[in-house]
Parts: sequence; structure tokens; C-alpha cells
Amino acid sequence: MSGSYRDLQVWQKAMEFVFCIYEITQDFPKHELYGLTSQLRRAAVSIPSNIAEGKGRSTDKDWCLFLYHARGSLHELETQLLIADHLGYLRSGEAQRVSNQAAEIARMLNGLISFAASAS
Repeated sequence: MSGSYRDLQVWQKAMEFVFCIYEITQDFPKHELYGLTSQLRRAAVSIPSNIAEGKGRSTDKDWCLFLYHARGSLHELETQLLIADHLGYLRSGEAQRVSNQAAEIARMLNGLISFAASAS
């Protein structure tokens, strides 16, 4: 697959998702700054970062591995969002909105993983 990682729609969506996560975690309690806030932000940043790093690798097998890492970070983030929602840190409707974004990114990642796996 040619082109830059920046051309990938999944990378673009993942970048938007990072900004969304940063926005919603701004209102988290200050005592969570080094806990849940930090974990959510790191997991979010990891998604487009792994997509970009994998795109820069030389084989489809490596590309696929980094897509798996991105998907793993997405699942980690979804779990952390469930915790944040349960603790009452998310505003009404935020959990569903973010969950919808995560589901879209997951579908896109699954498609790329299938493509990369079949190419290797």
C-alpha cells in the first residue's frame, strides 16, 4: 500500500479521536491527572502513532503487527472510558459519542488488518 500514513482515513479519524479524548479529560478531577486522565490520553495517542509507525515499516507483516497494537490501544481506551463513565466523569451523551467514534475506528482497523494480513 503506497502513500503516506497521513493519507489513511483511519489515521485521520484516530487523530480526531485523540483531540476528543484530550477535550473530555480536561474536566476530569485533578486527582486523576496521573491516573485515568493520563492513561486515557496515552492510549489515545498510541492509536494513530502505531498506525503511522506500522506504515513506515518495510513489510506487510510488520504493518499488520502495528495495526494490532493500535487496535489493542483502542480496546484499552474503551475499557478506561467505561471506568470513567461508571465513576461519573463523563457528561451525558459523551460515552455514547466516544463509543461510536471508537467503533468506527475499530471497523477501519479491522479492514486494514485483513488487507495487510492477506498481503503478507
